[in-house]
Amino acid sequence: MDSAAYVAHLRRELDAFAACLSGDLSARVEYCGDWTLYDLADHLGRQNLWAAAAVTEQHGDLDPPPAPREPAALATWFRGTCDTELAALDTDPSAPAWTIAPPPTVGFWQRRRCLETLVHRWDAEHALGIPSRLDPELADDGVAEVIDTMAPRQVRLGRIAAPAHAVGLTAADTGSARTLGPGDPVASVRGAAADLLLLLWGRRAGDDPALAWSGDREAGRAVLAAALVP
Repeated sequence: MDSAAYVAHLRRELDAFAACLSGDLSARVEYCGDWTLYDLADHLGRQNLWAAAAVTEQHGDLDPPPAPREPAALATWFRGTCDTELAALDTDPSAPAWTIAPPPTVGFWQRRRCLETLVHRWDAEHALGIPSRLDPELADDGVAEVIDTMAPRQVRLGRIAAPAHAVGLTAADTGSARTLGPGDPVASVRGAAADLLLLLWGRRAGDDPALAWSGDREAGRAVLAAALVP
């Protein structure tokens, strides 16, 4: 996916998340500990500003103050963080940036923020009982990002052990096939790209009926049950 596509997707995902802020801000976000929708908005908005600073100020030390609690002020604040992030990221993807993993470029953040926002938009809609759809191509890229960037970073930081086995992941709708872990897969799972992404992010259970397993499914599920993302 090219730079312009990431920025366009990010803009749409931010708009969709912002639309959720007219809902119940006290709604529990099921897969984010004890967070409410307000907490998720606070997290995503502050991360918008943090990522923008990583590009414009070349560091990862920004610690923005908490989001306002009053609903109208929160909505205005969140929109402002979106504008700041989009202004920073709508540029040459090869430009230098401070990043949490290679490559140290704006392009890293274009992809990372797009995929982070995709998942958290799903979280927000899920919290409000709104049916969600994830773009298959973008979700497929999200699966790739977990394998090539997020899971290796979790291992590198000592948050999880390196996978003991390999698991194959096949996206039925996009046709992509990938492997997470070393060697030949001991198990394979097949499903829509969106379902695979939600599985890797802990939003789908390994035994979800949307997923079809082959091989040693228990060993495969054990690998994917690790905290592959922060």
